[in-house]
Amino acid sequence: MPSPATESLRLVILPRRLLPRRMRIALRRHGPEALVWRRRVAILGGAVLVGLVALVFADTADRANALFHLFAGHWWWAPLIATPAGFAGIAWMTLRLAPLARGSGIPQVMAATRNPEAALSTLVSARAAFAKFFLTTGALLVGASVGREGPTVQIAAAIMGRMHRALRIPLRSSVYIAGGAAGVAAAFNTPLAGVAFAIEELAAAYEQRMTLLVMTAVLIAGMVSLGISGDYIYFGAMGQTLELRQALLATPVAGILGGLAGGLFSRLMLASGTTTAGPMAWLRSRPILLAAICGGVVAILGVSTGLTWGTGYETAHGIIAGRDAPPWFAAAKFATTLATAVSGLPGGIFAPSLSIGAGIGDLLRGIFPAYPPGAVVLLGMVAYFTGVVRAPLTAVIIISETTASRGLMMPLLAAALLGDFAAKSVCKEKLYHGLSQRFLRGAA
Repeated sequence: MPSPATESLRLVILPRRLLPRRMRIALRRHGPEALVWRRRVAILGGAVLVGLVALVFADTADRANALFHLFAGHWWWAPLIATPAGFAGIAWMTLRLAPLARGSGIPQVMAATRNPEAALSTLVSARAAFAKFFLTTGALLVGASVGREGPTVQIAAAIMGRMHRALRIPLRSSVYIAGGAAGVAAAFNTPLAGVAFAIEELAAAYEQRMTLLVMTAVLIAGMVSLGISGDYIYFGAMGQTLELRQALLATPVAGILGGLAGGLFSRLMLASGTTTAGPMAWLRSRPILLAAICGGVVAILGVSTGLTWGTGYETAHGIIAGRDAPPWFAAAKFATTLATAVSGLPGGIFAPSLSIGAGIGDLLRGIFPAYPPGAVVLLGMVAYFTGVVRAPLTAVIIISETTASRGLMMPLLAAALLGDFAAKSVCKEKLYHGLSQRFLRGAA
């Protein structure tokens, strides 16, 4: 007669078909291969991978940005040749290798939520994610005014979708929303901003059942980023605050001025893809030539100013810290960012928009010279950023988390809401929504 231990071992190694029916049902529902466990593994594994890839992408992008600045510093004239040629080359590679990797990446994720299953092989495919990583890095290598945050959203959504597909889990829009939110959290080291971005921008109708998925993905990706890179503050801590009287005067001016400028950027960006005006329509049918011309604009402004290359992070950080910028910086960075975005190169506008907003904030310091300078700059940043992306809650949380300026939450929120209102008067359609419609039409 076999011992109890032998009998238990025999039950473990018996084929599942020989187990009692009730036990087989229990294993299907609660065992390691059950859907609920596979979904948890996909969320955990996907979020960890998002955090790691976001860190690698951030380091690679920063190195590419620094390398171009070194190159431009040694040979001031070289970008006049290298930047237009680089724009044309990257535009050609994007069209040839991964047309759906062009631009920011956020509109692609928004469009992907409409048809999650089909999008995994198109808008958020592995091919698009790989191309986004390397082509955005290439854009920074030639001085383009792009950021890595929007591309991180598309890459993160692709990772989360691929992880779910590998574990045979049905794809829903919440998978891409959670991936994109985790990408924002890891890119800026701002978990709360990731959640706010998912609610405001990626999800047209935020379903209650998405909450746990989004929160889990954001927190895990954020912990991975925090554990490896440390508890850093993106722009450095800024502890200045405004008195009530100062806030009541500066906030409306910053909100309206920044919002109008952000709305103008969105309107020009959307119009560039829809206008029937002869020259622009002709250039849209010749995307390589359009990219080369845009690269020429970026090169001329960059060589002339020396401040408009790349993400603009260093300049924005300096302005927040109290260094003055030339009065034309905001307009010049606005032009280079618009030219880069119109060219269709893979790359985001988050970091350049924050840099433009810092330039607007620097102009506001001249209007309010006796006010705390860093606080005034942040009002300009949040207003302009809101004017572009039209997500005031996300803008406020990103600014407050990237500068540790929690004492300014109320003025920042007021400036963001005013900026959103002012931007609507210039451009009624949200930028990312309008751009996502182009991808939806292309997929139809």
